[in-house]
Amino acid sequence: MSTENAGTTPPTSGRSSLSYLAFAGIVIAYLVIIQLGGILIERWSDEDDIFTTRAVIFAMLIPIGLALVFTYGVIARLGWWRQVFVEERPVNRWLWVVPGVLLVAILVGIDYGALGEQGWLFVVTLLVATQFVGWGEEGMFRGIGVTMLRSHGLSEGRVALWSSLVFGVVHMSNVFSHGLSAVPQAIIVSLAGYFFYLTRRVSGSNVLNSVLHGLFDFALLSGSAILLDQAVYPGSLAPVLVYPVLAIVLLIKRHDIEPQHPTADSQEAART
Repeated sequence: MSTENAGTTPPTSGRSSLSYLAFAGIVIAYLVIIQLGGILIERWSDEDDIFTTRAVIFAMLIPIGLALVFTYGVIARLGWWRQVFVEERPVNRWLWVVPGVLLVAILVGIDYGALGEQGWLFVVTLLVATQFVGWGEEGMFRGIGVTMLRSHGLSEGRVALWSSLVFGVVHMSNVFSHGLSAVPQAIIVSLAGYFFYLTRRVSGSNVLNSVLHGLFDFALLSGSAILLDQAVYPGSLAPVLVYPVLAIVLLIKRHDIEPQHPTADSQEAART
């Protein structure tokens, strides 16, 4: 899944630059807010699942919301609003298949019956919480992470690789709450990170990948038997099948990701 043809990217413009070590510190702080904050809030609220609206608020909405505020506070401090939200390195238009397949999987994967039994307040709360996840993680890894890697002059192939690997490794922190099952999850998440990276590039911003990321998590939670302790919803297989389907397509078409003829914007960026 090569994106090497993009070449070396220009330095980041903005009020601040960011070293690899500083980015690592930001990511660690982000994780502490989510993991440690989540544990403390759960203990204080006596909620350790997401079966109720109150549980979603305390187990997800509050800690993830705090991490979201932290992420965009960092973006503001760095002065990277444009770099995070505007993507100036397009890919070939056939890659719209990536967000298209993700959207189909989301629509099929949502367990509408289970959500209906939970009530509209629960559904809205879970939807907001998962959007917090999407916007927070995409802001951190496809926003700050991608911008930081580009500022160090890495080719787009390496930007795609390292931003996706970091995204996966960060999810290893779930080993404290989910045990060794977090290891295969981290591998799968790395692949998902690449899909969201391509969505960012083909859509021209960090918005669509953020929205789809949140909806994808929403679909997974709604159909994974976590809501009503019911039999597994058959449609929940759709989000799972996304990974091999898109992986095969991107592997076959890996040499046709970057435009053969760079746009005026990308040529100008390369000269900067």
